Amino acid sequence: MDGPFIRIEDSGEIVPLRPDVTTIGRGRGVDVRLTDPSVSRLHAEFVRRGPYLYVVDLGLSRNGTRVNGRPIARRVLDDGDVVSFGAARARVGGIPREDLAPEVELRRAAAPELTRREVDVLTSLCRPALSDEAFVAPATAREIADDLVVTEAAVKQHLLRLYQKFRIPEGTNRRTRLANEVVALGLVRPTPVVPPQRATGPAEPDQPSQPQPQPQSRTSAGRRAS
Repeated sequence: MDGPFIRIEDSGEIVPLRPDVTTIGRGRGVDVRLTDPSVSRLHAEFVRRGPYLYVVDLGLSRNGTRVNGRPIARRVLDDGDVVSFGAARARVGGIPREDLAPEVELRRAAAPELTRREVDVLTSLCRPALSDEAFVAPATAREIADDLVVTEAAVKQHLLRLYQKFRIPEGTNRRTRLANEVVALGLVRPTPVVPPQRATGPAEPDQPSQPQPQPQSRTSAGRRAS
């Protein structure tokens, strides 16, 4: 078969991909229809650009899209990659091999929609940043709660939703990865916290200095007395 294709693992069906965009999902109007209930009606799409093929998660499913087990938003594919749409899986084939870095990934074109409170949580999370590239450590849930005057449990719920929206997989340093992603997308530009300055009253006018009397020696005093 000429050109890229996918093989549906459950059925073994081989489906050639269209020259431009191939949609995949559970709905009736998609190009490749999957029946697994974990797949959304319009779940993802394969896009061909010259010899390259990448997959795009359309953000309409709670279960997301993965490549070789890793959650993605948009990713360039290699021959033999396994793409998961919820619980359904398909293996990619027919892609010319090329010497590319193993972690070639395209950043999502647009950030997910955020509520005002989620923006507040992200801003507080990134506040300890020293610069746009380097973090000492993002704020903890307790620190965010104190900053926003809410409960720590509420902050943790917001963070869980933000992990899902930004496709941050479970694991260590999850808050740090979320903060780095948010800053990289330009959603938050953290600045060092400037300590408040004490208010000072109007400056008093300078008073002319008065000459201080010099103590007299006993000898001089005695001469004037005589």
